[in-house]
Amino acid sequence: MYGGGGGGGGFNAPSTASGRRRNQEDEEEEEEEAGEGRVLEAWERAYADDRSWEALQEDDSGLLRPIDTKTLVHAQYRRRLLLRSAATAAARIQKGLIRYLYIVIDLSRAASEMDYRPSRMAVVAKHAEAFIREFFDQNPLSHVGIVTIKDGICHRLTEIGGSPESQIKALMGKLECSGDSSLQNALELVHGYLDQVPSYGHKEILILYSALNTCDPGDIMETIEKCKKSKIRCSIIGLAAEIFICKHICEETGGSYTIALDESHFKELLLEHAPPSPAIAEYAAANLIKMGFPQRGAEDLISICSCHKKIKSGAEGYICPRCKVNVCELPTECRTCGLTLVSSPHLARSYHHLFPVQPFDEVSSIYPNKLGQKGGQKCYGCQQSFINPGMLFFDIPKLVYATFSL
Repeated sequence: MYGGGGGGGGFNAPSTASGRRRNQEDEEEEEEEAGEGRVLEAWERAYADDRSWEALQEDDSGLLRPIDTKTLVHAQYRRRLLLRSAATAAARIQKGLIRYLYIVIDLSRAASEMDYRPSRMAVVAKHAEAFIREFFDQNPLSHVGIVTIKDGICHRLTEIGGSPESQIKALMGKLECSGDSSLQNALELVHGYLDQVPSYGHKEILILYSALNTCDPGDIMETIEKCKKSKIRCSIIGLAAEIFICKHICEETGGSYTIALDESHFKELLLEHAPPSPAIAEYAAANLIKMGFPQRGAEDLISICSCHKKIKSGAEGYICPRCKVNVCELPTECRTCGLTLVSSPHLARSYHHLFPVQPFDEVSSIYPNKLGQKGGQKCYGCQQSFINPGMLFFDIPKLVYATFSL
């Protein structure tokens, strides 16, 4: 009897244990379902990767307050307006309209850090794409190349050129992070490439740096001096803390050194390099540049494109006015005769940096109503009504009725 009872007890024990496990799993599922329907507590959000601290901002009195998106956007707008006002106030500032820029991207192991979501490398690649498009939009006569730093070695990802699509295509490829970073190798490589560009071009380097150190094979001070003699302006945007050598490089070459606080701040700092910066006084020399204005070829004309070595019709490209070679896009440099080929809109978009539009003055909603009583109820520029709610109104100096709605 004891043996039978023991056998029965030995048979029922696993069944009881499995039943308890099932009950425990059911209770956990019920708790999860109940948890999905409720709002997380503040201490729970921190562990849920909600990054709630990014929604706070310190005000003038030192108190932490939630970020007001509209106020933040308006403050950024006012800051850009003040910068443009300061630039406009300075009389006759010479700027580099034809720029040769190399973007140096740090792909060392520091770029795989996840303080920027999903990683520093992903954030840099995403905003570098937007920067390249904005750069060519504001500087259609300029050229861009991309260089990467990985394993202490610098590689040229793309050759310097005037096509944004080819640069972005290479940038969106497979990028991996490994090893250490070397500023000296990056400066040496880019210096060799920029030393071959025409003398009328403004040579620039923009480094997007994630590391907190640099592992160099030699004396970086000599490399900095070489860049300075070659009139290369070097600017750095850091994604970590400030580094002395980065600050020294920018001070010696006339560039700027900034540190990004978060992703939105990084984007703002990066886009500040899209407009041409004022030329350094000792480097500013007047040059006359010969340019050609090609026209579309005839539809029945068949020729070989000098860019891609493919047979195309004349309507698909432009004919060089000097050597009559077919090119696909503008602006570019003729592969046969070396003539710079542009169109008049490209010159106009570059020329407006020298004589920018005067900044608009923001006015209250009462002022447009007064203007409407005198000269009409609509803006003369966009034909928007002054009475529409939710609009900002701006007044252009020296023009009484020039009030634009935004």
